[in-house]
Amino acid sequence: MRLQELAAALNLPSTETSSADLPDPQVRGVTHNADWAGPGDMFVAIRGARFDGHSFIQKVRLAGAVAVLGEGLPDGMTSPLPYLHVPDARAALADAAAALERHPSRELSVVGVTGTDGKTTTAWLTRHLLRAADLQTGLLSTVGYELPDGELRHFPAHFTTPEAPQVQRTLREMVTAGAAAAVLEASSHALALERVRGVEWAVAVWTHLSREHLDFHGTVENYFAEKRKLIERARHAVLNADDPWTARLTGLAPQQTTYSAEGHQADWTAHDIEEGANGLSWRVASPLGEFQALLPMIGRFNVANALAGMAAAAQLGATAEQLTAGLASFRGVPGRMELLPGDGPASKSPAPRVIVDFAHTPPSLEKALRTLRTTTPGRLWVLIGSAGGPRDPGKRAPLGEVASQLADHAVFTEEDCRDTPLDEILREMERGAREAGRRNFTTVPDRAEAIADVIRRAQPGDTVLLAGKGPEDTLERADGTIPWDEGAVARAALAAWQRAARR
Repeated sequence: MRLQELAAALNLPSTETSSADLPDPQVRGVTHNADWAGPGDMFVAIRGARFDGHSFIQKVRLAGAVAVLGEGLPDGMTSPLPYLHVPDARAALADAAAALERHPSRELSVVGVTGTDGKTTTAWLTRHLLRAADLQTGLLSTVGYELPDGELRHFPAHFTTPEAPQVQRTLREMVTAGAAAAVLEASSHALALERVRGVEWAVAVWTHLSREHLDFHGTVENYFAEKRKLIERARHAVLNADDPWTARLTGLAPQQTTYSAEGHQADWTAHDIEEGANGLSWRVASPLGEFQALLPMIGRFNVANALAGMAAAAQLGATAEQLTAGLASFRGVPGRMELLPGDGPASKSPAPRVIVDFAHTPPSLEKALRTLRTTTPGRLWVLIGSAGGPRDPGKRAPLGEVASQLADHAVFTEEDCRDTPLDEILREMERGAREAGRRNFTTVPDRAEAIADVIRRAQPGDTVLLAGKGPEDTLERADGTIPWDEGAVARAALAAWQRAARR
């Protein structure tokens, strides 16, 4: 796309440049990160808290960038490249990315999922149900992304969080691969920073809202306001009638569907819920009629996630029969109540049940522990840490309180301490447990050692929940980031337990 054509697409009829009569170059891509800029790229100069992107104009010119877009050159600065002036650089980054990829979401039925907890499971369920309905579907989630071939892929390490250009490029890949639909997790950060601006949403799913990311948003109200954007931008909303915040979302989308797993009046409801060793079963009452649902997942709260996924898939044409078959064949999400293989009940000395889960907020940890308590004949162990840096330190003590109150024994350990002293984080978690009157906890700072320790101490019939990291593939420490695979570390510890039991 030529620069002047892109300017017109952004409703910028002319360029503002410090050098006259520059050519109208071909623009092949757009980025706001100077390290990612290459030949033919447009560079978006964003003024951040620490750096002003305008200071990197010379760097990107040497890298081959052909134009700059920003909210105005600083006083006294000139640009050696054509400069496009915009009122909002982040919004323009997203708009330019969508234009350069020829608006791929217009060729897809896109389902967005937002909320504090349940986003990933709901997104994966929705993707699975749409495929069960013979709709070629892509997925973009915190775990990774999939094209319609079903192979889980990950962005390169420098794309820790996909920005607008990566979102639009991935959607274009989905279209090229034959997708007719796509399911995207829409986090509050993605909405606030315009990473998913330019995506045209067919359906928006709301799970629920609880305290999270206040280091970024400041208040729960601000957090809610960012997430609400998804509902406002969608043609159809799927809303959780069990969440008090839903009352403030009603009517924002042109059409809406509601769901409830807790007995509230809604379009999609669950009745006669039963949780067994092999998963969940319940009766569904819906606009498609009443039918029996079976889901091979642990956790009663997953009934709500399943209802949300079914309502979204039905909006795109899935039948009751397809939904029923899809639920029964769902195999879960990596790192979301992921049951690791053990010896099995037939063994003379079956290994403890070990589960990896992403629960990292007090409400999500409470849900996970209460769920596991109902199906654990022996003791319930939990290993949990809390993130460092500026990330909501107010949840550290509550995590310690919840872990020690609901588990028979809690192990406090590291979880991405970053630039916060790990001892400081662990002391806060210990304080939460002690102030709740609990002494049933130990602290093992090294996460790998903590996992080995808790699994070694568990007995047959016990359940060990490894919470907080889930599918994440790095562990962030003060001295750097290391590769991490929670499941692999746990499987090694479980194998050691099994070898010791056979001696």
